Amino acid sequence: MKSAQDEQDARLRERSLLARAVPGDRLMLADATLLAALDGSRPLTPNERKALSVSPLTLRRFRQLSLERHAAAQAQPAANDPVWGGSSGMLRAAASAAVLESLATDDNCWTLHFLQVGEGWQVILSLSAEAPFAARLLRERVMVRVIDGGGAIVLQGRLDADGEYECSWPFATAPAHHFQMYGAGFAVEPVAP
Repeated sequence: MKSAQDEQDARLRERSLLARAVPGDRLMLADATLLAALDGSRPLTPNERKALSVSPLTLRRFRQLSLERHAAAQAQPAANDPVWGGSSGMLRAAASAAVLESLATDDNCWTLHFLQVGEGWQVILSLSAEAPFAARLLRERVMVRVIDGGGAIVLQGRLDADGEYECSWPFATAPAHHFQMYGAGFAVEPVAP
């Protein structure tokens, strides 16, 4: 847990980074690149990270986009229309010992099922009917994606009427090994239209 002194130190570091002046500074990265980094769909390359660190103007824009994204996620939904901004989960140690059959998000709203088909795999994303936002997602037929711990897209598409989306496993390695290679984490996210 952060102490008040740690938080104050972090704020001071943030202010000093954002307030410094660099002659000829300009926006070095497009909003689309910054937003992709914020939502985890594409990590910044080493050159993009360097551009972000040397340009206070770009860093301020990145911070502004982050604050806007956070504010949108915190907006209060109507009581009868729960909003969903994403769910995450981890490959558990017990799941890594045998053939991986399924993974669930920490909120138990989503499950990834893995079916071995010949030499490859099929992956099925299932939305729990008990999820508080299930009715809205099914009604609006939102596009969702699953990303691994490294930010690579595992699947992306629109849920069917049963709250599922199925596709071929896109990687050469088996699901358990793949998730272990990328920090054992995954996330299910809405895809902005």
